[in-house]
Amino acid sequence: MQEALHHEVDEWVKAGRQAVVSGTLASILSTAVLAFFGKSSMGKALAPTNATSHWLWGNEAYSEHDLSARHTGVGYATHHASAMMWATILERWLNHKGFVRPAEIVRDAAVLSAIASFVDYQLTPPRLRPGFEQHLSRGELLAVFAAFGLGLASGAILNRLRR
Repeated sequence: MQEALHHEVDEWVKAGRQAVVSGTLASILSTAVLAFFGKSSMGKALAPTNATSHWLWGNEAYSEHDLSARHTGVGYATHHASAMMWATILERWLNHKGFVRPAEIVRDAAVLSAIASFVDYQLTPPRLRPGFEQHLSRGELLAVFAAFGLGLASGAILNRLRR
């Protein structure tokens, strides 16, 4: 029993290491899309990322549009931590499945991104939601989660190419 638990812990640690690549790519790509839409729709590239700090700073985060450690730093760190969590789940799933083709990785990353969106907007209390929905349309949010899934998939594929 203890050996099985130790093995499972090792598998999650391995997935966490792999998530450094896939989670970071998901975080960077989705943040780039957030910045693009923030700039194109509001003229403020950082507003959607800053809004993510609302879990800590409350509604003031929605009106902070400039670079600041208080909002941009906390907002990006929160988004990145979330990306790392979802990436760890994806990597653990893919490792459990064994050999997977790139198309399967893309599919699974897309499904996980959809699950992340559902969890963020249907199951999570408002104070803990991403916050960038305050500045973006539904279509823009879809593009953000698509970029998130693309980052997850790209990183997972890179992790498997390195083996």
